[in-house]
Amino acid sequence: MRKAIGTDRRRNPGRVLEVLQEIDADVVALQEADKRFGGRGSAVPHELIDDHGLYKPVPFNVRNRRVMDRMPGGKQVDKFLNLDTRNIGWHGNALLVKRHVEVMDVAALELPTLEPRGAVLAELLFGDRPLRVVGLHLDLSGLWRRRQMRFILDAIAARPQPMPTVLMGDTNEWRVAAGCLKDIGPGYRLAPTGLSFHARHPVAALDRIIVDTALRIDAAGVHCSPAAKVASDHLPIWARLSG
Repeated sequence: MRKAIGTDRRRNPGRVLEVLQEIDADVVALQEADKRFGGRGSAVPHELIDDHGLYKPVPFNVRNRRVMDRMPGGKQVDKFLNLDTRNIGWHGNALLVKRHVEVMDVAALELPTLEPRGAVLAELLFGDRPLRVVGLHLDLSGLWRRRQMRFILDAIAARPQPMPTVLMGDTNEWRVAAGCLKDIGPGYRLAPTGLSFHARHPVAALDRIIVDTALRIDAAGVHCSPAAKVASDHLPIWARLSG
């Protein structure tokens, strides 16, 4: 969501929520959901999410590290400048779920990289059906992307409870037959969503939904409404799953 800055170069958090309401998904994975500078707070204010009423952020209870925190009195700067430091994710990755979805467990993953990057993992309950969801935003470097994908898959394998798993986010991978997508293995497959980048003229499927073979992909696609084409430089992708 590029910190809620659209292709018109205007920051408009309400527009992000408008697009999410159009899609009406039970689970949403966001990338670049937190501001990069200042307090590193959420680009969509918590009050706006609460007032909107459709979603609740999955709480990861982590704080993005900042340069100012290492300076004498750095943590008091937020109060002095009245900065909102409440993020909704980890290194910009966030998960939103509808109100009826129960959050059983969460984890914030620190990915191997030269620059700060992470992924978020949540184990959810839909009635009596569990689902593990991972939100990710991989590196621009192909070598680091492969390392990050292997790290995420190893983290999933190490979880104490097996359950169907979905990975969602910006893979930054242009190729399907090579790179990090080749490393996902036979236990997963790609949802046929389509081209999502750039929003004005899509030429690449950088954004992916990677689905456990225990789940069925009933439908998938790219949401390209007028609002979505302006809200970010990436179009939202979606998949309808069952199993």
